[in-house]
Amino acid sequence: MDNLATVLKVENLNISYGDSQVIRDVSFDLHSNETVAIMGRNGMGKTTLLKALIGLLPAHSGLVELGGKVITNAHSYERVFAGLGYVPQGRMIFPLLTVQENILTGIHGSKNKKVPSFVYDVFPVLKEMRNRRGGNLSGGQQQQLAIARALVNNPKVLILDEPTEGIQPSIIKDIARSLNHLKAELNFALLVSEQVLSFTMEIADRFLIIEKGEIVYQAGRNEVDTEKIHAYLTI
Repeated sequence: MDNLATVLKVENLNISYGDSQVIRDVSFDLHSNETVAIMGRNGMGKTTLLKALIGLLPAHSGLVELGGKVITNAHSYERVFAGLGYVPQGRMIFPLLTVQENILTGIHGSKNKKVPSFVYDVFPVLKEMRNRRGGNLSGGQQQQLAIARALVNNPKVLILDEPTEGIQPSIIKDIARSLNHLKAELNFALLVSEQVLSFTMEIADRFLIIEKGEIVYQAGRNEVDTEKIHAYLTI
């Protein structure tokens, strides 16, 4: 991945909740069309890190760049306009809006909003259920909806927080295949926090392990030690 452009750069990022420091000097790059998996047990700082990248939490110190532009102190909406897409833990779809209405809420700055063709091509179940309320979908269908909503603005980087949480194993495989297909078609980079190693092995080019707010292990796909990662996830 060294010959590809860096789309997201994080340097010495520190995040605190009051007097408690949660993220400590985290640094990593994300290259164009690359998938990086941030893995670790609950409470190790994965969600805090991703919230800071999208602007939901302030950085105590450090640097965040997107496409060479510093966004460390930018508002969340500014980061979205700059090219970040975000699917939070729990998906956070609008339960009373239809599937189609949920997708259209992700489109900014267009008076003639229309669901892009790739959405229904890759997620046919969303087309079948486009007039159904989002709250009536299964967990896996809601995750597909949340991913589709985040992608309609063609982000440079898509951030997913715990996308397999509460989803059946068969649907997890479908989501992995869909993400690989979408990434190739739409040419975005993917940053995903996750605890399910089988899922990340399907999609990730590089693995980062976070432990007590610090990156303690990283490896490319070809040299990854799955037993070591599993040990970090089960300690």
